[in-house]
Amino acid sequence: MSSGFGLLYCAETGSNMGLWKDAKQIAKRDPAARGVLSVMLLYPGFHALIFHRVSHFFYKIHLYGLARWNSQFGRSCTGIEIHPGAKIGHGLFIDHGMGIVVGETAEIGDNCTIYHGVTLGGTGHGKGKRHPTLGNDVLIGAGAKILGPVTIGDNARIGANAVVLHDVPADATVVGVPGKVVRMQGQPVNHADELDHPTVEDPLESEIRRLARHVEALEAAVKHQHPETELPEDTADDYVI
Repeated sequence: MSSGFGLLYCAETGSNMGLWKDAKQIAKRDPAARGVLSVMLLYPGFHALIFHRVSHFFYKIHLYGLARWNSQFGRSCTGIEIHPGAKIGHGLFIDHGMGIVVGETAEIGDNCTIYHGVTLGGTGHGKGKRHPTLGNDVLIGAGAKILGPVTIGDNARIGANAVVLHDVPADATVVGVPGKVVRMQGQPVNHADELDHPTVEDPLESEIRRLARHVEALEAAVKHQHPETELPEDTADDYVI
């Protein structure tokens, strides 16, 4: 174990933040955590970071076969597949983690949060940049798919099961298939710390409610001009997806 830690820190030469600080970040942001030690011993997301730091070190010195072997071994241990070429910043919190896939040219900023089932996938068969880039403090909800060389701005959040195919501006909230921006915060909010992605509105439901209110207004206008007309009494609040 000590040799593994040593190799990890060699791989992160020049960084002032190592395993211990990553574990502290996870313990701080996960209300279920019972302390830093439990994170280091029991969290597969943290173990995946260890495997990736080592794999990425081998990748950078062109030992691609060894890098890939180590990453695949990490995948079998954690259920999280991170290509050795992916670039990951400090403080990444992988919650639960099962089924996460991170592609070769993906880049993840500092203090991001990624839930289980997320794919940071590529498009095309070229050798260049083909995977997403996440800014800092980004939250990706469970099952979300971000595909292609798109950029997710700082402090953005992607709702559960969303499919994102285009760039997302900073401080935006995206939900749906395909993903649509449904909220822009006037003031920066650290979504990755709040872990509140289940409260995001469904854009389809919001649109149906808007149309229902519009129909209700039209019915009121018709009733005013033709009082004898019989109209349904349903209101916009009755429309629930």
